[in-house]
Amino acid sequence: MIHATMVQSIHDKFTVMSPELDERSRRLWAASEALSLPYGGITAVAQATGLAVSTIRIGLRELRSGTQQRLTDRIPAIRRIRSQGGGRKELIHNDPALLRDLEVLVESTTRGDPMSVLRWTCKSTRNLAVELCKHGHSVSHMTVTHLLHEMGYSLQGNQKTLEGVSHPDRNAQFEYINTRVKTFQKCGQPVISVDTKKKELVGDFKNGGREWHPEGNPTKVRVHDFENKELGKVAPYGVYDMTENAGWVSVGTDHDTAEFAVQSIRQWWRQMGSHVYPNATELLITADSGGSNGSRVRLWKVALQRLSDETGLRISVCHLPPGTSKWNTIEHRMFCHITRNWRGRPLESHEVIVNLIGSTTTEKGLRIHAALDKGRYEKGIKVTDKELAEVRLEKDSFHGEWNYAISSRK
Repeated sequence: MIHATMVQSIHDKFTVMSPELDERSRRLWAASEALSLPYGGITAVAQATGLAVSTIRIGLRELRSGTQQRLTDRIPAIRRIRSQGGGRKELIHNDPALLRDLEVLVESTTRGDPMSVLRWTCKSTRNLAVELCKHGHSVSHMTVTHLLHEMGYSLQGNQKTLEGVSHPDRNAQFEYINTRVKTFQKCGQPVISVDTKKKELVGDFKNGGREWHPEGNPTKVRVHDFENKELGKVAPYGVYDMTENAGWVSVGTDHDTAEFAVQSIRQWWRQMGSHVYPNATELLITADSGGSNGSRVRLWKVALQRLSDETGLRISVCHLPPGTSKWNTIEHRMFCHITRNWRGRPLESHEVIVNLIGSTTTEKGLRIHAALDKGRYEKGIKVTDKELAEVRLEKDSFHGEWNYAISSRK
């Protein structure tokens, strides 16, 4: 595989050497570079040097010919070097309107001209070449590629940078959460980050990434990702202890609801939290603003009230501002490592998923416990105003819709 760094290296060498080379030595040098590269070397050298592919192929034939020297001695004309400025002129010299029309085609699609013929078409070099030919230009898609590079264009994908309208107090909320976390940790009280990982298909389906296997013996998986009705999907809900660098994951087989989210926190407390924090009186939860643990989900607050009554803990909750879920601590401290650990491996069964999650570790000491949750969690449960009013909810003075505490009723 030829990387962009190789092409750039060839380009840099050619820029330095080209002024010292004549026409013949230039094509021979380019041919020798192409020979040193794997498949696609001719195209890469042509792209780096601007020489035609046909020119490099001629150089290759000359290098490979065992009679090159004898032919040269008998036919001196073969060694003829064209004088400066000789040879066929560049296309843009004979067709000065070509660059202008090409730029109009590209710019109209970039700037969103609704009348452009390519507005809703893939902006490939072949489509551009076809459209230029319709305008009376004789041009190939390879020439269009060279011209686009000369004009400063390159192949680029989309870049995720636009976040939409952000809340004016977004940064202030992050600072508030950071202060609360430090305060709880200083007092020896548990602090957790929670979220649901992306739902995963269970079965012999393709999983992103690669893993070492004997050559020519890849793991066989299904061609189509149609859900296996018997195995279905799983919703891994994670609880990450920020202080201990440890986590719990409940691998749910039913719906991802607020009751499932709180049940996962309950299991973390029973299996891990209560042992690490035997003297805890409070618990701080940081969570996204949406999903099963969203700030506006009534069932989330009712379920947390039940948990508070069971444990006697005063449960404080701080929600991340809307649209900032990728900054949730659990995403880059735990979930990313789970994804890396099972890359390239089909999630064939519930047991495989639980074991892969539970085996995830890092050099910094992350440890994770995982368990399968086969509980049934009904969707669409309505919480009445009366039920919500019975929750001992204390809203903070700063954005009480994001920051609040729930105390035990016992």
